[in-house]
Amino acid sequence: MHRIGFLLMDGFQVMALATQSVFEYANMVAGEPFYRVENYSVNGGPVTSSMGMAVETRAAGTHAAVDTWVMAGVGNPLEAPVPEAMLAFVRKAAPRARRVASICTGAFVLAEAGLLAGRRATTHWAYARAMQRSHPDIRVEDDRIYIVDGPIWTSAGMTAGLDLALAMVEKDLGADTARSVAHKLVMYQRRSGGQSQHSELLDLSPKSDRIQSALDYARKHLGQPLTVEDLAETVHLSPRQFSRIFTAETGQSPAKAIESLRLEAARLMIEQSRHPLDVVARETGFRDRRHMREAFVRGFGIPPQAVRREART
Repeated sequence: MHRIGFLLMDGFQVMALATQSVFEYANMVAGEPFYRVENYSVNGGPVTSSMGMAVETRAAGTHAAVDTWVMAGVGNPLEAPVPEAMLAFVRKAAPRARRVASICTGAFVLAEAGLLAGRRATTHWAYARAMQRSHPDIRVEDDRIYIVDGPIWTSAGMTAGLDLALAMVEKDLGADTARSVAHKLVMYQRRSGGQSQHSELLDLSPKSDRIQSALDYARKHLGQPLTVEDLAETVHLSPRQFSRIFTAETGQSPAKAIESLRLEAARLMIEQSRHPLDVVARETGFRDRRHMREAFVRGFGIPPQAVRREART
C-alpha cells in the first residue's frame, strides 16, 4: 500500500483536500486499496483552514512509513513565516520519502526548507515572482501547471493540484488508470505539466455576452481568416461598432486577441501532439510556419521548436 500524507498548517486552502479524491478514485479503478491517504500536522489535532473549517490531523512525528508527502498551500504565504517546527519536520521527512510534493503555495514551505534549491519549481502565478526574489537559487517557472524535478513535485494554484495528483496516479498505476480516474471525476482533460497556467479567454474576460460569443466563435474557427468583418457579422454589429466595443471590454484590439488565441492553441498542439509545425501553423490559422515562429518569439520569447523540446523533456 502506498501511503500519502497531506501536511496541513493553520490557514491551509481547502481546495488542497480535493486532490485526495484522485487517490480515492484510483483505488476504485484499481479494484484494491493501493493508496492510503491521511492528514498530518506538526502537533496533530484540529487544523483550521482559511475559511474556518477544522480538519482533524495526526501528529507528523507519529507517522508510519509515508511514501509521498504533500504540502498543502495557504491563502497568502507572504503574510507570516513558516513555523520552524514545520520546516524541521519537512527537512527530516523528505529524504525518507519516495517523493515530496506541494500544491499551490505549499511550494513556499519546500523552498524555505531548502528542498527546491537548484531545482525547477512552480507555484501559484500570483506568488511566483515573490518566490523567485526570495529564493534566487530556484528556477521558478510561473507558467506551468506542475513540474516534476526528481523526487520533488510542485503544482500551480488550486485545480492544478488535481493534475499533479493524476500525474502521480499515472506514474504509479499507468495511463489507462489515470484516464479512467479523470473520466470518473468529470475532468475535461488531464493537463500535461508543461501546459500554461493562463487562459487567453480568461485574461480577456469581456463584459458582455455579445463579445464573449465572438471570442467563442473565434476559438472554434481558428483555422479560418477571422477578419473583423467576420467576427462582427457573427454578433450582428458593424465592423466599426464591433472593434470599438471589443477594445473597450477587453483592452485589446480584435487582431491582437485573435493572435493570442492562435498562440495558445498552437502551444497546446505543440506540447500535446507530434504534429509537424507546418500542420500546427495551418490548423491554428497562421499563414505558415514562419509566421507562427514570429508570433511565438513575439509572444513567448522563444520559438516553437523550443516549446516542443521543453515539453518532451
